Amino acid sequence: MSVHRSSLPALALALGATVAAPHGALANDTMAVLGAGGLRLATTGDVTMTSEDLYISPDEVRVDYVFTNNSDKDIESVVAFPMPDLETYIETDIGVADKESDNFMNFHVEQDGEEIEPELQQRVIAGNLDVTEEVDAQGVPKLGLSEKAQAAVNKLPPEVQDDWVARGLLYKNVWYEGDKEMSEISPRWTVRSTYWWRTVFPAKKSVTVHHSYKPVVGGTVAMTYIDNGKPGTNYQDYKTKYCIDDGFMKASAKLEQQQKDIPDTYYMESWISYILTTGANWAGPIGDFHLTVDKGAADAIVSFCGKDVKKTGPTTFEMRAKEFFPERDLDILIVYKQMIQQQ
Repeated sequence: MSVHRSSLPALALALGATVAAPHGALANDTMAVLGAGGLRLATTGDVTMTSEDLYISPDEVRVDYVFTNNSDKDIESVVAFPMPDLETYIETDIGVADKESDNFMNFHVEQDGEEIEPELQQRVIAGNLDVTEEVDAQGVPKLGLSEKAQAAVNKLPPEVQDDWVARGLLYKNVWYEGDKEMSEISPRWTVRSTYWWRTVFPAKKSVTVHHSYKPVVGGTVAMTYIDNGKPGTNYQDYKTKYCIDDGFMKASAKLEQQQKDIPDTYYMESWISYILTTGANWAGPIGDFHLTVDKGAADAIVSFCGKDVKKTGPTTFEMRAKEFFPERDLDILIVYKQMIQQQ
């Protein structure tokens, strides 16, 4: 069997689309981006990923898999979907789908057309230590971004607050109003979440799995990789990460000029990450891999690393590969127009 090993080599696409701004992008210079990705199989090397059909846009990620048990026996196993680590630093703006829900990316999964209610394992990490039991004992919600968690830490006894600040669970912000010292505390831990469920892969048969979620889209105001038509501060990093090329730079230079020529217009970066390498955890390569990237509308530009990518619609680009070994994760750069709201 011939095996195609692809590390998603360079291909940049600079063909039009306006993408909806990530949550909070206009209020802050930079937003964090979190990469989520594919499913992990816990116990066996007998199950192959026959196919993966992956769709990525700023609003939704959805994936359809076919898994095949090549052995002569039914295989009972655990399938896991690791969520991205969620850091809750006060200076970080993260546009999650629902800050008040443990399912902060609206994760949904089905197998053979039937909805699954997966288990959720969550751990709280601070200073590389697992402090889950301690946070639970104080009745503080694990999702530090939530208003419920903030309210709970505000009610902690002063000695617990001081201890948690010293150990890195909380952040204490201090400022002065005149001669009076003011302070505020907020969570500063990391939440590590994994959805998992038990399933059976029947002998010599295939099962279908569908899952979807709302990606955490990062971004920043302006284009940081170009400056007056020339490579900017982040050019080399972006060339490696997003495979930007001369065509993409020329398109970006045109956007720079439009920004100067059209009043109240500027361009923003939007970033999407997908952990593609989890596909290598299954037995053998992905038999049939299909990727669709949808940038949202026609007047933005997009760049990502891929091979034999084709434009298939006004906003969509597709890649197909047989016997695919994902050797790197997928990072997508979208640059889109934002109009300044006049007061």
